[in-house]
Amino acid sequence: MAKSPEANKTPQTLSRTPLFEVCVELNARMTEFAGWEMPVQYSGITEEHQAVRTTAGMFDISHMGKFILKGKDLIQKLQYLVPSDLSRLQPGEAKYTLLLNPQGGIIDDIIFYYQGQDATGEHRGRMIVNAATLNKDKTWLWENFQGSDVELQDLSPEKALIAVQGPDAVKHLQSLVETDLTAVKYFGHLEAPVCGGLGFFARTGYTGEDGFEVMVDPEVAVTLWRSLLNAGVTPCGLGCRDTLRLEAAMPLYGQDIDDTTTPLEAGLGWVVHLDSKGDFFGREVLEKQKQTGLSRRLVALEMQGRYIARHGYGVKADGETVGEITSGSWSPTLQRAIALAYVHTNLAKSGQELEVEIRGKSYPGVVVKKPFYRSPNRS
Repeated sequence: MAKSPEANKTPQTLSRTPLFEVCVELNARMTEFAGWEMPVQYSGITEEHQAVRTTAGMFDISHMGKFILKGKDLIQKLQYLVPSDLSRLQPGEAKYTLLLNPQGGIIDDIIFYYQGQDATGEHRGRMIVNAATLNKDKTWLWENFQGSDVELQDLSPEKALIAVQGPDAVKHLQSLVETDLTAVKYFGHLEAPVCGGLGFFARTGYTGEDGFEVMVDPEVAVTLWRSLLNAGVTPCGLGCRDTLRLEAAMPLYGQDIDDTTTPLEAGLGWVVHLDSKGDFFGREVLEKQKQTGLSRRLVALEMQGRYIARHGYGVKADGETVGEITSGSWSPTLQRAIALAYVHTNLAKSGQELEVEIRGKSYPGVVVKKPFYRSPNRS
């Protein structure tokens, strides 16, 4: 039978990752994020951002949710919860996809790592979810695994997670691992010994650059972090993680996508496989949107000037409000202000001129193709 998650608990203080003390030693500026005390920056957002784009940076992302899933019914059950076809995943492959509600809204965006099937027919996999939605996701999964043999184990408090990103990321990790990491394809994964423990290495990330996300035990994480630091890898905080993902036009849950947005509205139609799989939560809504069209779409905006369009600012056309900014920042790589916004579909084409209301005044912007920046270092 499916295992119930622990009852939700309201922490009295902010949670801290196994790398908290190491981050403090490096004079990290800390901030609250999803109930955790996390580093927002070390040497500075721009410097850290540029390190990831040009050499290598590392992030403590141990706050992310980490699940182990297993059961003969695992793939069958997951197929009903996501719009992507998971049936063709081979061991060592992963897929970015979405947990959907019956209205087609996005409960969370996740990565499912398929680890294979054993001699008894039991499928095994791992799932990484957002920190702010961990309990919501766990409850949703558990409720939908009822009546099956699927088990969910929450490793979130037990494991640390370090993202090593940038054109030199693989080189730095390879110096600490005997297993050939260069053979791992994008969105591939494997387990390998590292720093005296066993690590789960996934060639994934949230920066638009090449690199790995490495899940290890807490004591191994400290050794791994210090080893990478001694090798010259730049420690990075949440500040540049946000500017990096925005340049790559990767959505942030709770801002660019949420329970009220569908994959098609969010420009994530590539994860929706209507033709190759059966029924799933939200399928009817998505089919209707495909047939009748969308009323809004998430677009990329480049501002014409240095004015930054922030979350919640209104988007206008011909003096009328036609949408809203969901994410916005200055792009250190492109040296211009960029943003994501939901606008009326008829205004979502590349080249469309729009205006953003900033402190009572309107400033021009133009719709551009996503992503804003595509790294030459990632295959």
